[in-house]
Amino acid sequence: MPRSGFFDPLARKAKNARALARPMETYLRVTFHSEGAKPSAVADRLRSCGFLPTQGNYDFVYDWHGSANREQILDLSDEVTRQLRGLRVQFEIETV
Repeated sequence: MPRSGFFDPLARKAKNARALARPMETYLRVTFHSEGAKPSAVADRLRSCGFLPTQGNYDFVYDWHGSANREQILDLSDEVTRQLRGLRVQFEIETV
């Protein structure tokens, strides 16, 4: 039985595995410009990427249905940039 504060590499590995298996989501907050695209047009573009409108601190959410690696997250971010280019909106993206 390990002592309190004793390093247990197997316990740490199990904890990391649970953290990696956690479902991930990407949240998107959009700031609109009065001379930019209509919010409904922006929403249509984001839906085409798999984002869904939500309420609260963020405007849209993308459900990964599991975990995602860094490359997948960057690919999604690149696609959001392509979809929103020219619409005169700003966005903030966060994946947890």
